[in-house]
Amino acid sequence: MPVVDAVDLVREYRMGTETVRALDGASLSLDGGQFVSVVGPSGAGKSTLLHIIGALDSPTSGSIEVDGVDLTSLSDDAASEFRRHRVGFIFQFFNLVPTLSAWENVALPMLLDSRSLAKARPRAVELMERVGLGHRIDHRPSELSGGQMQRVAIARSLIMEPTIVLADEPTGNLDSHTGADVLQLLSDVAHEDVNRLVLMVTHDAAAARACDQVVTVRDGRVINGSL
Repeated sequence: MPVVDAVDLVREYRMGTETVRALDGASLSLDGGQFVSVVGPSGAGKSTLLHIIGALDSPTSGSIEVDGVDLTSLSDDAASEFRRHRVGFIFQFFNLVPTLSAWENVALPMLLDSRSLAKARPRAVELMERVGLGHRIDHRPSELSGGQMQRVAIARSLIMEPTIVLADEPTGNLDSHTGADVLQLLSDVAHEDVNRLVLMVTHDAAAARACDQVVTVRDGRVINGSL
């Protein structure tokens, strides 16, 4: 069973008196154990597709299953539960809480799932070590470099052991050397578990070439291919 199975996705938005179609019959099937990039021009529908896969948005029509779950049938509460347990998110601007230490930022999804800080700490520290920051667990984001903050964000995305990790321009704020390190880490995350998919939106052609598969989105449709 593919991790992502989307068929004929349409997403329309109202802008004043006009209807804008961000997705126009997009179809996509992706298996686990892969690092996949989504590329395309601005306004092509990449972010909309990512948001629907992550249950942050719903399609106007079409079908979408992620990890065997029909996302179109979920209530708001069920969608929130799905995001918390099945999806890890990584953002361009890291989205770390400045008043928390690095390991506390990693543990945050477990805290939001009503688990205690004491119970979350061992797993958070383990993941900090996994991303090469075992010596930085008590540092706050302001004391970390951009690359280190993104590694913290990657560790946080894994704390709930998700089936799918969605990364939105994860190297966009990093220099080329640090970005390459982050891409390698994301590749390792994808390949260490045959059931896990890492899906990355990027404008960087070099970053896309580091992936196992490149999916191009154009005019709201998905075109599978390679750079």
